Amino acid sequence: MLMGQFNKYQSGLYFNAGRRFPIIPSEPFCLVGWAKRALIHENFKRKEKEGSMNARIYSTSRRGFLKGLALGAGGYALGSLLIHPKEAMGQSFVKTYQEILGTIRLTTADFYGAEMLTIFWETKPEIVAKLLPPPLKPASRPVAMALVANYPRTNFDLVYKESGLFLRALYNGEEGSYCLSMPVTNDIAMASGRETRGFPKKMADIHFKRDGHSVEGWTERRGIRFMEVRAKLTGKFNEPAAQEIIWAIRRVGADGSINVIAYNFKQFPAPEGGAFDYNPRLVKQESVYRPKEMLVGEAEIILRRSDYDPWVEVEVVKMLGALYTVGDNSMVRAKTVAEVGPVEFAPYSFLKWDMK
Repeated sequence: MLMGQFNKYQSGLYFNAGRRFPIIPSEPFCLVGWAKRALIHENFKRKEKEGSMNARIYSTSRRGFLKGLALGAGGYALGSLLIHPKEAMGQSFVKTYQEILGTIRLTTADFYGAEMLTIFWETKPEIVAKLLPPPLKPASRPVAMALVANYPRTNFDLVYKESGLFLRALYNGEEGSYCLSMPVTNDIAMASGRETRGFPKKMADIHFKRDGHSVEGWTERRGIRFMEVRAKLTGKFNEPAAQEIIWAIRRVGADGSINVIAYNFKQFPAPEGGAFDYNPRLVKQESVYRPKEMLVGEAEIILRRSDYDPWVEVEVVKMLGALYTVGDNSMVRAKTVAEVGPVEFAPYSFLKWDMK
């Protein structure tokens, strides 16, 4: 059992998966987050009167980890539970160190009840070779993917829709998906994905709907609906050979989870213009999907010309099929795995901007 005890004049420890982090004495606090609020409330009221707290508080992590938190009446904790001072966040442009520490995410970005439709097709090898920046190389097959997704609940307080375009790619012998485009419907989702993980996000209008065995979605920017997808959840793919190809990409573990890798490039223009702030960085993003529902379908995609979102460049040679999933997804911490010279990367650096 993970527990701790200390009074308002002492410091304490936060225990998570065997790691210890100091609890910094601070002003009285309230608790916000994914813990069971009734338990928190009752323990806090009861123990606050005693001048100390010996409370057992557990998060509702879907990953099966036991997360305990030991709290003191004047304590301030770090971790996957958010602990804010009583004065509301957002009252000032300048945050206190306690506020900053209280909002640090030490685990994952989690999406609950995520609904996704992913379309798979084969394109031309020369298209893949043209669009992949170095040091990425084409994967074993010239497979492209488009998705449309609805995220009704997250652990970072955002609700939004998203679409994406990917090419299968190889780095250091490990296959993943290079993201060419990722429109979203929320500005903070756009900023956080671009600035932390390098996803080429732009704001867009996105539609996603399931009606029985039919699923449809579209993405629109600047008045152009440049992508439409439809799928019939018939239990079979468009191509018989697609099953082997798609299941090789979406590898299902023994526990039913799916581990995926995305490759992005993180770079910012220098304020002086004409170059980058730093050498562009290749970022590897790992995610885990835990589908509660996964259905196979026959798919079609319509790509329309747009000078600002040229998805039509990724030509459909052979439609493979669709996967429809509903479940809980987690994005783990991304990491930089390589740097690229600014001159050789420059032609590939405009995915996040509108340029004719």
